[in-house]
Amino acid sequence: MKTAEELAKIAVDALEEKKAEDVHVIDIREVSTIADYFIIANGANKSQIQTLADHVEEALGKAGLPLKQTEGYDTANWILMDYRDIVIHIFDKENRLFYDLDRIWRDGKLINPEELQTSR
Repeated sequence: MKTAEELAKIAVDALEEKKAEDVHVIDIREVSTIADYFIIANGANKSQIQTLADHVEEALGKAGLPLKQTEGYDTANWILMDYRDIVIHIFDKENRLFYDLDRIWRDGKLINPEELQTSR
């Protein structure tokens, strides 16, 4: 079984493959029990945001991690994807600025996506 960090790396790679914008990874293990990582990204339009979500779901599914719950797919202004240890938020630009999860979760540790390990 892959670690949460390895799975976060798979999700980030999937987002970047489909040209997600401004991908942030926040390690929230020290500040919350709801997950280990929040991944926040945005897309340019509804179609791209849905494509990002679809690609992440496919990539994590292939890695053996089923999607627990998703919300907001139809409207695609904020898609939340819950994978238990990883929660992925894909926004349109306007809603990302409005909800500002980066600020709300600033007590977590912002991780450079390049630093996520693919194996231990």
